[in-house]
Amino acid sequence: MYTQLEFEQQSYKADHVLAASIFLLVGLGLVTLYSSSFAYAERFFGNGLYLIKRQIIFAAFGLSAFFIASIINLDLLRKFVKPLVLGCIVLCILTFVPGIGINKNGAARWIGIGMFTLQPSEFVKLILPLYLAHIFDKKKEYIDSPSKGIIPPALITGVFFVLIFLQNNFSTAVFLALNALFVFFIAGVRFRYFFCAVFMFIPTAAILILKKEHRLKRFLSYILPEYEPLGADFQVNSSIDSLYAGGFWGRGIGQGTRKIASVPEIHSDFIFSSYAEESGFLGVMLFCLLFAVFAIRGYIASIKNQSPFNRLLGCGLVTMIVSQVLLNIAVVSGALPVTGVPLPFFSAGGSSLVSTMIMAGLIVNISRSTKNTRPSGAVLIPEEA
Repeated sequence: MYTQLEFEQQSYKADHVLAASIFLLVGLGLVTLYSSSFAYAERFFGNGLYLIKRQIIFAAFGLSAFFIASIINLDLLRKFVKPLVLGCIVLCILTFVPGIGINKNGAARWIGIGMFTLQPSEFVKLILPLYLAHIFDKKKEYIDSPSKGIIPPALITGVFFVLIFLQNNFSTAVFLALNALFVFFIAGVRFRYFFCAVFMFIPTAAILILKKEHRLKRFLSYILPEYEPLGADFQVNSSIDSLYAGGFWGRGIGQGTRKIASVPEIHSDFIFSSYAEESGFLGVMLFCLLFAVFAIRGYIASIKNQSPFNRLLGCGLVTMIVSQVLLNIAVVSGALPVTGVPLPFFSAGGSSLVSTMIMAGLIVNISRSTKNTRPSGAVLIPEEA
């Protein structure tokens, strides 16, 4: 007599659906940037292809970094966490150094590297979740200890917050702090620490908003839309008009008119309004579908992973990208005050694209190391007499 014994086979292949959604988003982003930036580049650089050519170069670097990040040994990567954090801090400090840092309209956010510029805050979005995942996994037995488990990661988060705030990039500093709190939460930090953080953060944020005229104007324009319709509100109102102009079918790729002069920074932080005008409701649904697939597959791969470090890192990186998308769309549609957060995979900017591609590569890497067990066959074994 024989009995059938099913056995399970373990799969360590990368999530191809996740990877496909990333490649489609990169391609869609390049097409959208080409269309939205042509008139702007023609007017300011004398060459309509100026910005898209640069973005294609960054996309090539980004894809190379994506593939490296998708196959690198994550345990090996952890050995370089401290140098990466230190290097990122140094880069943030270099933005204030005359001759190295570049100051645009009172904001010291960039470093000049030949004909290109580097924005260190975009790489903080990658390094900070990596550090937090590493430190919380390393000190998981001290998660209830303020001195050993809470204060060290809080200090590093605070250092990045202060440096980026001093670059006159308040919105990115707040954005990073909120994403860091999410990693604190999924790491198991107790709620009482969050109450303390909120108690300190709200009055601090209020003071920081009141200290800068442009921040106060943005806030007032948000709560009182009629406050300055041709000033702080002009960009948002023009963006909303552009969203409506797309209708159901859209005007067609390259046929949008609002991008010519109506919406400032339409190739950058407000690129979604150009995309919505030209692709319409159907295009917006495609956009939402692709990011939903990316988010769902990324979270599933992260949550199912058996390594605490991989789980924290994956969830932190997916949240970092998806929350940027939600924040950007909320701003473009007037649901939130104007901020300087770009749209991942779409907005012009090499630092943002390369950093996002590295994050996406690490998420694919985590999906590769996630065990997916399934019945794959059976054998017959003799029963004992």
